[in-house]
Amino acid sequence: MTFHKIKQLFYALYLTNSFGFKLKQTQDPKEKKKLRLGYSLAQLNALNIDVKVENSEKLPKDGQYLLVSNHRTIIDPPLIEVVLKDTEIFGLWISKKELYNSFFFGLFVRNAGCILLDREKDQMSGFFADIKKGVKEGNSIFIFPEGTRNKTVEVLTPFKEGSRIIALKNRLPMLPIYIKSNAAQVLNDALDDSHERREITIVVGDLIEYKEKVDLETIYRERFSLN
Repeated sequence: MTFHKIKQLFYALYLTNSFGFKLKQTQDPKEKKKLRLGYSLAQLNALNIDVKVENSEKLPKDGQYLLVSNHRTIIDPPLIEVVLKDTEIFGLWISKKELYNSFFFGLFVRNAGCILLDREKDQMSGFFADIKKGVKEGNSIFIFPEGTRNKTVEVLTPFKEGSRIIALKNRLPMLPIYIKSNAAQVLNDALDDSHERREITIVVGDLIEYKEKVDLETIYRERFSLN
């Protein structure tokens, strides 16, 4: 590992925990959104990465949604926070148990506005109850339907069924977001050398009705013309 990469990782650890502490001090969704955006911009600026948004006119200014996005890197949530920066949309991120307990991300994730997904549990009733409570309080839900980062050569890995269930149970229209650039490669290059300015393109798709009968992955692929 290069010295530059080590320096970037230590700075990322500092940012994650300092913002995690600030997030712990507030329960106000607007303040949490502001802090999450501040963290995201600081993290991406350190990496010298810009976010370009295509079809930004399709992005709602407010409302409640199930935001669905493909997932390739650990910086995908910050990328999406930046996409939403000029909106009033605040969402609870679906987060894996591993992140809740992580030395690197734990403090941030536990306080940023997240819902714990523990796949080791036999019953998922508590998970869906937490989502319903969050939606009732006026929040959107943000999820990566692939379930984990896609480390394959495929454009997408199969979507889990849970996303569609969340939309149906809570009557949430789905807001599809597609990270078009090879974000994993951009991140790796930035960690090696952040002196060069890099860009990641993100595409906003048309809303998907929660009553839509076609499966979510098929619609998502159609929205973004993915093979």
